[in-house]
Amino acid sequence: MSMVALPGLREMIEGISRERNLPKVAVQAALREALLKGYERYRRTQRLDGNNFDEEYFVNFEVELDVEEEGFRVLAAKTIVEEVENPDHQIALQEVLEVAAEAQPGDTVVLDVTPEQGDFGRMAAIQTKQVLAQKLRDQQRKLVQEEFQDLEDTVLQARVLRFERQSVIMAVMSGFGQVEVEAELPKREQLPNDNYRANATFKVYLKRVSEGSHRGPQLMVSRSDAGLVVYLFANEVPEIEDEIVRIVAVAREANPPSRSVGPRTKIAVDTIERDVDPVGACIGARGSRIQVVVNELRGEKIDVIRWSPDPSTYIANALSPARVDEVRLMDPEGRQTHVLVAEDQLSLAIGKEGQNVRLAARLTGWKIDIKDSAKYDYETEDLKIGEILSSRQPVQYEQDYEDEELYEEEVDETLTPVAHADESMEQEDLKEVETEIK
Repeated sequence: MSMVALPGLREMIEGISRERNLPKVAVQAALREALLKGYERYRRTQRLDGNNFDEEYFVNFEVELDVEEEGFRVLAAKTIVEEVENPDHQIALQEVLEVAAEAQPGDTVVLDVTPEQGDFGRMAAIQTKQVLAQKLRDQQRKLVQEEFQDLEDTVLQARVLRFERQSVIMAVMSGFGQVEVEAELPKREQLPNDNYRANATFKVYLKRVSEGSHRGPQLMVSRSDAGLVVYLFANEVPEIEDEIVRIVAVAREANPPSRSVGPRTKIAVDTIERDVDPVGACIGARGSRIQVVVNELRGEKIDVIRWSPDPSTYIANALSPARVDEVRLMDPEGRQTHVLVAEDQLSLAIGKEGQNVRLAARLTGWKIDIKDSAKYDYETEDLKIGEILSSRQPVQYEQDYEDEELYEEEVDETLTPVAHADESMEQEDLKEVETEIK
């Protein structure tokens, strides 16, 4: 069998394997694919037999690497036929019978179609080099994806490498002894209080492992995701790991809309044990446990509150540290509530630039309006919510139409004002969501 010599093949495979941290078998697989593309280029350049090759034309060809002899061969699987129409895919029965008497039409034979050393050509060599570089990148991306796919939504240790535009490029590892892989920490996922200097280490939340031919780092990590807070508490509070205390909900504002407002998190916890205080377990003796979390998040303010199945109690707890006089569930279906507080508690309940009530609303899933209990008009507010609730009553339609098409037209015309009513209602709801002081 003929062979195209590749001097230094063994050293090249070992060098690429070390440099790119790829197994030798992966490097060899990439090289075989690249050489096959080079052979395709050689054939297309030669235009042998006047064929115009499509993308599937060379599907029956493969490259065999010989590391010991430092070279490669091109092999083609051909079908035995009585009369040959395509010599690249077929071979005549009569020709095969000369070497294999038991051959039958429809059988497949593998033949050596390696070109001469000098015929492979400069363009084919260039094509091979380009494809090899791409295939090696693909192999690296595939290995990274397999290595980190199961680690999505977990926390990893990361080290700052460099800065690209507004992103921080970090090095992460999937486990002890593993090679570092680059990950991107975008601007929106950073914390304002972090100091991302070179070689500084941080705990990061692995948010996504990209697939396909994505340029740049394949991993996207976060310092602002709520999952990081959950991990830090679970790592610091044994009761959470033992499932005695559970984290029910987390609302985090790591990048507030204004620089004058710092990052803040509210976390709701609960327990199935009567003699366990879930809030106290998370805070720790003299705040020792929560302080570890706060330090890791560079001073972020964290409110730990007790979850309750009763919405009124839960909402009142969520507005901590403000003292709540009364919680009125105005519209349970629309999850809208009025919270009454004393005048001296208004600013505390609302928070700086509305941050406290905003986080409480996210935590509980209710639209919260903070009201001054001394100025609250029960009768007027009940009338307002009554009008909103009455507008939601379903409109009854006559359904005794004989003509189905006429029926559909009538229903469509009748539904039109209802849609407009819903739109106006949504505008009212949006106004109600905004925190107001009355």
